[in-house]
Amino acid sequence: MLEKKIQKRKAFFISDKTGITAEMLGHSILSQFDEIIFIEKTIPFIDNEQKAFNALDTIYEMTRDDTDKPIIFSTLVDKNISKIIQNKSNAIFLDCFQIFIAPLEKELGVSSSHSIGKVRSVNNTGYFKRIEAVNFALQYDDGQVSRDLSKADIILIGVSRCGKTPTCLFLAMQYGIKAANYPIIPEDFLNDRLPEFILKIKNKVFGLSIDPQQLSQIREKRRPNSEYASYSNCIFETQSANKLMNKEKITFFDMTNQSIEEISSQILQNINWNRNQI
Repeated sequence: MLEKKIQKRKAFFISDKTGITAEMLGHSILSQFDEIIFIEKTIPFIDNEQKAFNALDTIYEMTRDDTDKPIIFSTLVDKNISKIIQNKSNAIFLDCFQIFIAPLEKELGVSSSHSIGKVRSVNNTGYFKRIEAVNFALQYDDGQVSRDLSKADIILIGVSRCGKTPTCLFLAMQYGIKAANYPIIPEDFLNDRLPEFILKIKNKVFGLSIDPQQLSQIREKRRPNSEYASYSNCIFETQSANKLMNKEKITFFDMTNQSIEEISSQILQNINWNRNQI
């Protein structure tokens, strides 16, 4: 029986700003085609024609030996710059803004402003709130500070390396949520109890869990051949942590087969967070 050849395609995210919007839309769409490996490249800050031609050079260099057309997700606002990329790239060109804006212009009977960087300029208050939340997450990372935890919107607990820090930072950067995290440590297992300062604000606490084998693999990269990374220790810690969280009726989420975005979305639902409030 012939082995099925894995298809690979190049995908580019092009923007006149950071490219985050193009990336998010592109990733969401490409993830639906799990039989194809996409080799991705973000090309941000394409805000004049010379940069557009430089971007075309980059695309050509990465795809000149390919038989398949590359895929371009664009959030370019300037029509002239967008046309340069679209007409000269020999690619499947997806204009993320026009896909949504053109039908809305027709329905609403008005033209959009076509302003570069409009999303960021709309709400400077939200921008500074996210910066403040990121600083908070870094200050209250990994149990560095246990006082004033009541200032946090949420507190994540779980064993070391289960994904607390990246989840806190994602919530801060995307939603302006002040998220602290505390590692459940061997002392807590011995006491068979979470620290009192955590229990006092239990209404803000959520837990993260993870499969012990996956945890062992993650820890092995940090401390190879250590007791800390051993599979047996990871089994003990994850089971003990889950037991403590169940004992205190703390809602916890399994990170094993879920992304940070998925876990964050579940946390937002649990705290009834209004995603549009920043």
